[in-house]
Amino acid sequence: MKLTIIRPKKTLSLDDFREIWAYKELLYFFTWRDFKVRYKQTFIGILWAVFQPFMTMVVFSIFFGMLLKVPSDGVPYPIFVYTGLLFWQFFSSALSETSGVLISNQSIITKVYFPRLILPLSSVATKFVDFAIAAAILGGMMAYYGYTPELMSIVVLPILLVITFMAAVGGGLFLAAMNVKYRDVRFILPFFIQLLLFVTPVIYPASIAGKYSWILAFNPMMGVIQNARAVLLGTAPVNWVLIGISFAACAALLIIGTIYFKKVERYFADVI
Repeated sequence: MKLTIIRPKKTLSLDDFREIWAYKELLYFFTWRDFKVRYKQTFIGILWAVFQPFMTMVVFSIFFGMLLKVPSDGVPYPIFVYTGLLFWQFFSSALSETSGVLISNQSIITKVYFPRLILPLSSVATKFVDFAIAAAILGGMMAYYGYTPELMSIVVLPILLVITFMAAVGGGLFLAAMNVKYRDVRFILPFFIQLLLFVTPVIYPASIAGKYSWILAFNPMMGVIQNARAVLLGTAPVNWVLIGISFAACAALLIIGTIYFKKVERYFADVI
């Protein structure tokens, strides 16, 4: 009898992409499973995807828009902050979910073989559904305030979604691999995401930093949010340089996160 030993590769290769494609049905299954489990036995069901960004927008509009009079690039503050929250919630929730995906699926990981990269990918893919539902509210707000997206949005918005996806997957892969060995990640991550919110122009425009606004460009989500507002609300011309910087930074994060994930993958079943 021939013995076959399956060992994970240490680094990323084209075989990983072929393997993910071969297991695409499993990717779909995990995505659909996560989506159903999240809203199972809930009172308002899928509307929770709208509730969080909408209520956050209301609270921010009252405290930062009405009371603190935070500028909003000449557009109504509610739609200004909701546009930023739409992409921010996608990134932050996907990052948070992905960081713990290996721990939550330990019973599967320790019993059967499948490409482990599928788990983080399915976790982020689920957030696309939440994003689409929450985006419908933005469409209603734009109609209410009389804003029409620029024609350029057909090109720019998919690029911004790809950048956000790379940032969430890249960071999620790195944190998920770390979380297997160091369970401190689940305590540190919420605090880190909260801090990151305040250095990302979600509740304020990047121009508020004045001559130091270039510092915010080191945050890849700045390019996403600023250009989303540009094509949807006309706050400024599309900044292709900033988009390029964000794309390059998130691509680098994705590569680093994937390489680290693949490097420690062989120890997942043992440590979990």
